[in-house]
Amino acid sequence: MSDTRHDSDSLYHRLFSHPEMVADLLRGFLDPALLAELDLEHMRRHNTKFTARKGVRRRSDVIWEIPLQLGGTLFVLLILEFQSQVEEWMALRISVYSGLLWQQLVDERQLKASDGLPPILPIVLYNGEPEWKAAPNLHTLIRLPESSSLWHFQPESRYHVIDEGAYPKEMLEGIPRLSAILFRMEHPNTPDEMIRTAQEVALWFAKHPEAPPVKQLFLDLLLAGMTRLKLDPLPSIPEDLQEMVIMLTARIDQWALEYERKGELRGELRGELRGELRGELRGELKGKMELLVELLQDRFGALPDWVYARLAEADLNTLKRWGKQIFRAERIEQIFQ
Repeated sequence: MSDTRHDSDSLYHRLFSHPEMVADLLRGFLDPALLAELDLEHMRRHNTKFTARKGVRRRSDVIWEIPLQLGGTLFVLLILEFQSQVEEWMALRISVYSGLLWQQLVDERQLKASDGLPPILPIVLYNGEPEWKAAPNLHTLIRLPESSSLWHFQPESRYHVIDEGAYPKEMLEGIPRLSAILFRMEHPNTPDEMIRTAQEVALWFAKHPEAPPVKQLFLDLLLAGMTRLKLDPLPSIPEDLQEMVIMLTARIDQWALEYERKGELRGELRGELRGELRGELRGELKGKMELLVELLQDRFGALPDWVYARLAEADLNTLKRWGKQIFRAERIEQIFQ
């Protein structure tokens, strides 16, 4: 795995160590009938002690204990998969992890056979480029004729996979979840797409002040995305997500030209860079202004006419300067001084 993969692995582990992010993921990408059985408001992290895969416990595997509406608990085994290739033996790995988790619960909680075992929901969150095509259950991996009586004695284990890259962009845009924006941010084809999703993230956090403290992690994911797109580094690293978005927007024209010189643009963008795309991303000035309007409205309510007039006359650097002040100013007038 490359350093970028290791970085994403660690960042995702930290993201999904927050119950709000796990709940957001489940609400966006699980069957509604299954969701109706879960009490996501009272989930708690489960610390595991078992090891697997040559005795090494992967830091990217996260387990959450979730109460069930009808009593009892469910254990969600969330495996964050960032391998460059699809793990063909995932169903076997799931089976091993599930057995080890059950054994730990029996030992720790001194369960008796009459108590039964709690259910486990294994979920693989996959970030890789190849489409996930591994066997969906253990039965698929076992080689037996369909007519064999031995099937009665074979274990069956299946898992739910969330393949980020398999969801169409239009579908993700229709899911009002932070995790859906995350998936789009993690799979941009151009700097323009990355910036658009970054703007959505900044706006989402502005509208959700009660959100978990993960803004810095999204900023780090943006920096990792720049590395994947082979973009030149920023002259300085901002400390705030909104400042990062403004800084990225200011550099989009330069990156577009670099993409054209390197010949790395996809076909649909190759002819647009100097003409339509440059004009359209000059329209980023308009997009930035619209984003600032939404942020200002969320912060200060209805805006006076003079604010719209000032925004309409501003250049990109001025909008960038004003954007930095939005979350620091106590009064709207302080932003435009």
